[in-house]
Amino acid sequence: MTLFSNICVFVALSLCQSLVLAINNGYYGFNPSVASYLPEKPQNIMNPVDSCWRHKSDWSANRKDLADCAVGFGSSALGGKKGNIYVVTNPNDNAANPKPGSLRYGVIQDKPLWITFAKDMVITLENELMVNSYKTIDGRGAKVEIAFGPCITIQQVTNVIVHGISIHDCKPAKYGMVRSSTTHVGHRKGSDGDAIAISGSSHIWIDHCFLASCTDGLIDVIHASTGITISNNYFTQHVKVMLLGHNDNFVQDVNMKVTVAFNHFGPRLVERMPRVRRGYAHVANNRYDKWIMYAIGGSADPTIFSEGNYFIASDKSNSKEVTKREVKGGWNNWRWRTSKDVFKNGAYFVPSGYGSVDLPYSSAQRFTVAPGNMVPSLTADAGPLNCNRNLPCY
Repeated sequence: MTLFSNICVFVALSLCQSLVLAINNGYYGFNPSVASYLPEKPQNIMNPVDSCWRHKSDWSANRKDLADCAVGFGSSALGGKKGNIYVVTNPNDNAANPKPGSLRYGVIQDKPLWITFAKDMVITLENELMVNSYKTIDGRGAKVEIAFGPCITIQQVTNVIVHGISIHDCKPAKYGMVRSSTTHVGHRKGSDGDAIAISGSSHIWIDHCFLASCTDGLIDVIHASTGITISNNYFTQHVKVMLLGHNDNFVQDVNMKVTVAFNHFGPRLVERMPRVRRGYAHVANNRYDKWIMYAIGGSADPTIFSEGNYFIASDKSNSKEVTKREVKGGWNNWRWRTSKDVFKNGAYFVPSGYGSVDLPYSSAQRFTVAPGNMVPSLTADAGPLNCNRNLPCY
């Protein structure tokens, strides 16, 4: 090869490495336009979820301890804590008759299971993955992707934890037979192409995942789902990011309670971080990098408490507002409040309503929300972590 060719190869490899680092780097990301709005040096601190387990070198021998680390409304999610370890050994999928060793075989079992992965794998699902109650999908120790097909459905179940996997490029599911338990296989009419669709379910925790570029939403929480925590995730390259609440007329969603904390909403996100209908959303210690339309929106009189977030607005003059009410008028009494938030590049939050927005947390759900200026550090490791056995997960 010529010297010029060698230089070209070196540059190409450097660019690839930079892209990989960008995807996994939660502090500066790969969007240099936000660097000037961040502290020069991150503080060496962890958020309450991560400090619960990441410093322990024996995490791989005590995986189930993770279930004790959730905060907020989903803090009681047990996942498969009371069950055996199930190891996924291959990425193959059969929607109606899953085989032992596959992810689907594990998630449809009727008993609690803590699901891990024997090796790195990309799983392209044949149809939507119906997760049964009392399951943990734990990607620590492997690079696990669910991509290029239908993705995860959590419907009419309870106590599910999804941790440490990448979910991207999800496609709509087709009409067909899908197994949801060991005793039931039935016709599904297809799904919309969400990364994770949570419907009619409770005690759910989504933590340290990478979510991007799906046909519909990245996370939907609908049909009276409640007791949900969405934490430490990295979101990027998507339009409608997160929907909380089915539609304006679905009154049962008034009981929905969702905590959205320590997430990094990265570059090229348009709207819904989240969009809330009717229920209560505590949006705390998240980082927002230059949304295209708005960051937090809603309709049908939800309660939204934005606390200790770090908002970096778009450079466009008409996209500075954090908030958007999806209604022409009549929202003045909606309880939308901001506290300890940091606003950069002209970002601003329009509050509304009267009366208390005190958090309806139990003592077990409550956690300390840091001032917004600490968020770049608290979210520095959002997304899947590179964890090695017998070492702390740093």
